[in-house]
Amino acid sequence: MEMTASISKGARWTGTAMSGLVILFLLFDGGIKLVPLEIVTETSAQIGLPTDPSFARLLGILTLIGVALYAIPQTSVLGAILLTGYMGGAVATHLRIDSPLFSHTLFGVYLGLLIWGGLYLREPRLRVLIPFRR
Repeated sequence: MEMTASISKGARWTGTAMSGLVILFLLFDGGIKLVPLEIVTETSAQIGLPTDPSFARLLGILTLIGVALYAIPQTSVLGAILLTGYMGGAVATHLRIDSPLFSHTLFGVYLGLLIWGGLYLREPRLRVLIPFRR
């Protein structure tokens, strides 16, 4: 017996829009790391990461794999889990160098909230797994 929660059209649309924004942002982020643009290597140097283009490309590939998995409904939860880990690494990196809290350090948390919030609003099986009670 399969349990599912019903989702209103408004919630599904909002969740899809939130997920779409995350997907577009991370496609851009992963894409500029594949090239890699000069801003990528400059920022890597500022936060103490390797400036080797192959390192930036690896991060870009990891980002795009997570985004692809997140965008496919059948693998969206796996994608959200992988992207959450990736965002956790970004938060840890910014904590290590004492970046500004709300604009830099917590940015990965903001993205994580959008990732899971969007998925929660559009995925009925996730609502069954994590029910919020009234």
